[in-house]
Amino acid sequence: MDKYYDPNDLKKFGNIKEYSPELGKKFFDWYGEVFQEGALTKREKGLIALAVAHAIQCPYCIDAYTSDTLEQGCSEEELMEAVHVAGAIRGGASLVHGVQMMNKTKELLM
Repeated sequence: MDKYYDPNDLKKFGNIKEYSPELGKKFFDWYGEVFQEGALTKREKGLIALAVAHAIQCPYCIDAYTSDTLEQGCSEEELMEAVHVAGAIRGGASLVHGVQMMNKTKELLM
């Protein structure tokens, strides 16, 4: 294998039920329900999933939700905007922890 992540493994996602059928079924039932139309459209949920996939850096999820959002009619611009939102939140989350560092610095230097 020349890659750590094999794109073909995404097709095997359903196999996670193999070692724990009952829990696997519960997961996939819940997962399927989460992505049904509700207060949010499937399209909106797909964009959220794409952004989260980038924030958690899951290449399988990135592949899956890139395909899904394109199938839902999202534009390339919308996909990239979702990725930028994820990047902004992730970057902001790192930076806001600087306040903790500043508080500790002040505590130690006083």
